[in-house]
Amino acid sequence: MIRRLLQVLLCCLCFNAHAGEMRLVYPQYFTVQDSTGDFDWIVLHAAMEKTAARFGPYKLSPSKEPLSVARLLAEMSYPEGSINVFARATDLELEKKFTPIRIPIDRGLMGMRLLVVRKDDLPRFAAIRTIDELKRLSAGQGQGWIDTDVLGAAGISVVVAPRPDALYAMLEAGRFDFFPRALDEASREFDMQHKTRPSITIEPTLMLRYPLPRYFFVRHDAEGDKLAARIRAGMEMMVQDGSLAALFRQYKGPLIERASIGKRHIIDLPNPLLPPETPLQRSELWFRP
Repeated sequence: MIRRLLQVLLCCLCFNAHAGEMRLVYPQYFTVQDSTGDFDWIVLHAAMEKTAARFGPYKLSPSKEPLSVARLLAEMSYPEGSINVFARATDLELEKKFTPIRIPIDRGLMGMRLLVVRKDDLPRFAAIRTIDELKRLSAGQGQGWIDTDVLGAAGISVVVAPRPDALYAMLEAGRFDFFPRALDEASREFDMQHKTRPSITIEPTLMLRYPLPRYFFVRHDAEGDKLAARIRAGMEMMVQDGSLAALFRQYKGPLIERASIGKRHIIDLPNPLLPPETPLQRSELWFRP
């Protein structure tokens, strides 16, 4: 009898603890630098749905206005900032400032890079097979992008643009030689750009590859701890029941097929910015073409 009363009391306490609505506000992104954003929030919504029975109701909504990378990081640094969750490729500094949920949202696809180049330069790239050969050319990147350090560590000269939406114009103008974009970003952005910039194209013979997981991040505080526990639980459920892989195939599959990875020469680069806690040993978390 006493055990039964304790069970009822525990259920009531759990219900009351979860009765409040959990609110998540994520950043709207600008166009070029974060064209992967929609998939992030589809996955986050699915993770929250998976955990509704355990954690209770929630509300997921975007920020009132688009935020640059610098602005979203600033907003996350304030306890009362306008957002409380964001998605970004990880590095050591980011994991010191915020709490990562160490399950790659896109199964590591962000670290697979196609090269957007000028059409006139295609013969130069067709002859490249090693990192030493690639180092003779320069890459373009946005200010604050983690890839800048990855490419720089490999000895590639990088031209950094304060305004990421100017990178395609800079490539066209010859300010640098190639613009590495994640496999799923490259095709989408090319479709938007090629009519107004007919001189650029996606290079068909090469792909850069380096480990670059994209995680959800929350604040280092009590609210962040609760959000992290729920998001982590939901994503682990998605990994185990196959729904994360299913979403990946649904939204990324056509772009992967279009990239024709099997016809490309892959140049692997190290990522010196990865924290030691990165779950590289969990093969079920990563896309391996």
